[in-house]
Amino acid sequence: MSDPARPAAPSIRPAVLADDEALGRLDRDTWSPLHAVTPMPEPPYEAYFDVNHRPEDVLVAQDAAGGALCGYVRLVHPTPLASNAHVLQINGLAVAEHARGRGVARLLLRAARAEADRRGARRITLRVLGHNAPARALYASEGFAVEGVLPGEFFLDGRYVDDVLMGRPVDG
Repeated sequence: MSDPARPAAPSIRPAVLADDEALGRLDRDTWSPLHAVTPMPEPPYEAYFDVNHRPEDVLVAQDAAGGALCGYVRLVHPTPLASNAHVLQINGLAVAEHARGRGVARLLLRAARAEADRRGARRITLRVLGHNAPARALYASEGFAVEGVLPGEFFLDGRYVDDVLMGRPVDG
């Protein structure tokens, strides 16, 4: 039996060009030194989609009530090399503040894995900052394992932070 006080799970769908403004806003609203290696965005804001960030690389979570976007995951090839074409990398994951704690990030990770399988990938990888314990725990619970650490790769908020490389097979 469903809990009437708990919102329905969002639907996951491929992004479309018309999502550009909403995705840009979501990206800015979820910026945090816990996961960002770039400075906080400031106006004038750039478009979310560009030559390196295309709608076909993004899956969005859409609230059941109202249809607002409440999260996204971006899945790209880590390199342009044919010898690396069997790998897809999560190159962005965000969940709106109001949707946190509802399993949206987990839904997006599972959708990314299904999309990687649909696209014929054998592996899925990601990079996460060492101090982002909540994200690392989520990724580990979804079968991602630490495959490497770049110690002190980033200098953020006055301290050196590790870049943690994680991965998993698509079909495992």
